[in-house]
Amino acid sequence: MSIFDFAAGSDVASEAAAVCSRKACRSQASWQLLWNNPKIHAPERRKTWLACADHREWLEDYLQTRGLWKETRPLDAVGGTPQEQDI
Repeated sequence: MSIFDFAAGSDVASEAAAVCSRKACRSQASWQLLWNNPKIHAPERRKTWLACADHREWLEDYLQTRGLWKETRPLDAVGGTPQEQDI
């Protein structure tokens, strides 16, 4: 995705929003992992990573090991977008 996609009115941003957050993975995401870094975020703030079925466990483990993971939710099947927009 580039700045030219936005200028042309392309819907690439909405398509890209549902891609797995694992490095080099371009699979469709089906889970959202909510996390927060207590050193820099307010306790109620939730950041979101998206995960495909293959990388959900890996990403959860990564966040849990660092004490950042809060919860995992299914991705909104209707719109294909995170329920909480803080990616």
